[in-house]
Amino acid sequence: MADDLPGLPAAPVERWLREALPELFDGGPWRTELISGGLSNITYRLWLPGGTVILRRPPLAHVLPRAHDMAREYRVLRALFGTPVPVPEPLALCSDPDVLGVTFYVMRDVPGSVLRTRADTEPLSPAVRGELAASLIAVLADLHDVSPDAVGLGDYGRRSGYCVRQIKTWGAQWERSRTRDLPDMDTLLARLAELAPEDSACTIVHGDFRLDNTVVSLPPDEPPRVVAVLDWELSTLGDPIADLATTLSYWHDPGDVERGEIPVSAGLTDHPGFPTAESLAATYAARTGRDLGNLSFYLGLAWMKLAVICEGVHARYLGGQTLGEGYAKVGPAVPLLAARGLRALGCAD
Repeated sequence: MADDLPGLPAAPVERWLREALPELFDGGPWRTELISGGLSNITYRLWLPGGTVILRRPPLAHVLPRAHDMAREYRVLRALFGTPVPVPEPLALCSDPDVLGVTFYVMRDVPGSVLRTRADTEPLSPAVRGELAASLIAVLADLHDVSPDAVGLGDYGRRSGYCVRQIKTWGAQWERSRTRDLPDMDTLLARLAELAPEDSACTIVHGDFRLDNTVVSLPPDEPPRVVAVLDWELSTLGDPIADLATTLSYWHDPGDVERGEIPVSAGLTDHPGFPTAESLAATYAARTGRDLGNLSFYLGLAWMKLAVICEGVHARYLGGQTLGEGYAKVGPAVPLLAARGLRALGCAD
């Protein structure tokens, strides 16, 4: 039997695996590892006799309402598997509280690399970096081109009012997660509410689309491209420009010293060969034909959401409920994110 890991007791998982995945697990030896890099849901790799799988479960504590919904994440993977959007094959969902006490799911492990840090992208050539960026934005455009109705996701979210609901939802999450007073966040939320536009369109949106939430292939084994998009917990039906802005908020333009102080994706694209965020946006606009005239609002929204996410992670860190390293840097990033949101809206120097 595999060793117990935090949040993953081996005995009940083994019993469930025998029943749910008999073609992959017949009771032979197996082992597990905690995959580092996640700031939210916990991800494990399981080496089973019949193949390698990935198990995803919610955090150990401080779970916000409607967040970390594993059944929802499993549903979108099932819907998108086989479309032009590359996703891992979903294998089994468990909602039995006697196993882990929470809903979780298992998906097939996709061979490739997950690039999480500046050191991960440093060995790549400028040409490879550029091709990865092009593939990333192409996959985002492909996602926004998928008809929700055609893949059974017509009821995956409301069809209108996405931006207004996002501001209300994330504002409420801020109140539940906040560990301090931060006037800039209060100002940012109020200003976003004043400026919220009508949705530009209604598509499937990932909600957290960034390079380090993908598996990529790399030379010399394969051409550089995105081979799987991961971490669909924030996906819904919504405004595609908001999804694009989220991607841009994670992008680290060369020379952006402040962006380096925000640990999520910090330094990842701060290398020659990676295009700027502005160039990425232009590529997306050319591919999709979408109007980006109000992109500054969507960037303000994206920075606000990332600030709330980081504050939630910071709250779990203060409560001793995080696994892995690097969490001490998340809390100080929240004021920086709020300030960037205000600057995007033209409300700060």
